[in-house]
Amino acid sequence: MYAFDIETPATIADAVAAMSGEEAQALGGGQTLIPTLKQRLAMPAKLVALSQIAEMKGVCTDDQGRVCIGGATNHATVAAETASTFPGLSGLAGQIGDPAVRNRGTIGGSLANNDPSACYPAAALGTGAMIITNSREIAADDYFQGMFTTALEEGEIITEVKLPIAEKSNYQKFVQPASRFALVGVFVAKYADGVRVAVTGASEDGVFRWSEAEEALSGDFSAGAIADLSVSADGMISDLHGSPEYRAHLIKVMTGRAVTAAS
Repeated sequence: MYAFDIETPATIADAVAAMSGEEAQALGGGQTLIPTLKQRLAMPAKLVALSQIAEMKGVCTDDQGRVCIGGATNHATVAAETASTFPGLSGLAGQIGDPAVRNRGTIGGSLANNDPSACYPAAALGTGAMIITNSREIAADDYFQGMFTTALEEGEIITEVKLPIAEKSNYQKFVQPASRFALVGVFVAKYADGVRVAVTGASEDGVFRWSEAEEALSGDFSAGAIADLSVSADGMISDLHGSPEYRAHLIKVMTGRAVTAAS
């Protein structure tokens, strides 16, 4: 590790002020950032810890049928607090990492980092969530802009995430056993106006929607509806854990499993 300053603001306004000026980096649960600092892949002069901001914690529902989650809320809390209201989301949060990660990592930190194999981006894109920051609201379809890339601007903080509650939903994750990240993860959500299918872990461009499956499932919400579909291997991740063709195959398999489980 190297020398840096750290501030622990108690309000969003204080956090925004602390992020201005010298080179600063927001710190959520630190599950990605701390290892990154240890490897010198990032060397901010100051960390702004968000863990003590009470207004950024907690889970509730609003009058528009959305689950509203504070950006500093950890995965374990999301899993517990949405078990009855949004079981698909609860199941996703309960599969992230291990107990230590789930009790430290936050939804805001995960979405801000936008790891191409992280679980929460699939939930956000798969529900058409609204990402709330200290200065604006960003629709999930506009938020994700590629691997580790988002619409967030310098110094912007995710304060809340609002996810429309689906009629039926499920997340299926083919786990990479060493990291507990998704080799391929698929979040399926059925709404009155159609179905959304979001895929994480597979593409070099990060999380994406499988539009062909969405169209087929909107007409027939069953695994059989995608039986004749296939996913191109072009642009899929290739590494020691799986080839592009293997990941493309898994997308269809995990989508079918998610639909069956949701039904």
